[in-house]
Amino acid sequence: MTVESTAARTPRRSAGSKAGATGTKAAGTTGTKRTTRTTAKKGTGAQSSADPELVQLLTPEGKRVKNAEYDGYVAGLTPEDLRGLYRDMVLTRRFDGEATALQRQGELGLWASLLGQEAAQIGSGRALRDDDYVFPTYREHGVAWCRGVDPTNLLGMFRGVNNGGWDPNGNNFHLYTIVIGSQTLHATGYAMGVAKDGADSAVIAYFGDGASSQGDVAESFTFSAVYNAPVVFFCQNNQWAISEPTEKQTRVPLYQRAQGFGFPGVRVDGNDVLACLAVTKWALERARSGEGPTLVEAYTYRMGAHTTSDDPTRYRHDDERAAWEAKDPILRLRRHLEASNHADEGFFAELEAESEALGKRVREAVRAMPDPDHFAIFENVYADGHALVDEERAQFAAYQASFATESDSGFAAGEGA
Repeated sequence: MTVESTAARTPRRSAGSKAGATGTKAAGTTGTKRTTRTTAKKGTGAQSSADPELVQLLTPEGKRVKNAEYDGYVAGLTPEDLRGLYRDMVLTRRFDGEATALQRQGELGLWASLLGQEAAQIGSGRALRDDDYVFPTYREHGVAWCRGVDPTNLLGMFRGVNNGGWDPNGNNFHLYTIVIGSQTLHATGYAMGVAKDGADSAVIAYFGDGASSQGDVAESFTFSAVYNAPVVFFCQNNQWAISEPTEKQTRVPLYQRAQGFGFPGVRVDGNDVLACLAVTKWALERARSGEGPTLVEAYTYRMGAHTTSDDPTRYRHDDERAAWEAKDPILRLRRHLEASNHADEGFFAELEAESEALGKRVREAVRAMPDPDHFAIFENVYADGHALVDEERAQFAAYQASFATESDSGFAAGEGA
């Protein structure tokens, strides 16, 4: 499907100077250990000696941290806005959990959970304007929620009954991309087109720490920098590229890679929805004003498996997950809401009821979907057909026919123990 850019008539200001150093600087290391700092520099928020240098506005305990560089981007948030962010994260987690359960029940072929990454996705998603354009991977369920994509539309592809399920131009939210890293090139090209159209909108591309090792990502960094494209690269560093930890992919913090391409990079606490909102707003404003690309590294953690076909217990320890559970993004904002008297028990009870209703709606919608066409994978491989594909189709048909029916197996209705 062709994606069309919607060009505003406001001309884009050309960059008067090249992008300089990174937004927040860390000395880094040349070893394989993650960078740590004992003191926070201006613009990086509060942190402990065990944490990487990053922008943080809300501590795991729910305490608001002042930050002169980014406070202005969230200064206008009302208690209602904060409750809205909390609602977004809770409902996204509920939908995600229901999808995982549906896959375990055989209703979906696969599911990639976002558990633990709600703040990174909701914070960045709510920073976008309607005319901005999003290029996701296959895990941006929270961003899809922010763009108005019905959760049930995400599940058709994972059930195998459609090739996407929504019109990208209807929500300025592109279809999920399975090929690792390729969407960053799509986003860069689209952003270059936006600039040529004279629009003042921005583009954002989501990818993970594993994708940062792909050549496509490096190429997109090069093109976006050289052509001053209005694009934000939002990397959700959830610590694990399936079973490979981040320190086996890079010898410096990921956000520092932007410096070598000539544009800013900043690391943000990916479990802090306020910090993700503020930093993404800043980066999007840079893009819209003609200052070029920005790399945002949201330092977070994948609480579940890479996908439902993965077993994370084979490569990481339970104590690591336990340490990150203490930094849970939803609990963090709830503590802040309660301490600030911005939400009462009535609000949380109503949200719990809404959450359960969403889970039920998703469950019923998926079970009402048709079964996937098992032979669709053999269609459209070659325009005129192919002998090998025909052979494989026949083999698969024989395999399917080998399964006994319920009555043949002796366990028809009413039989068995």
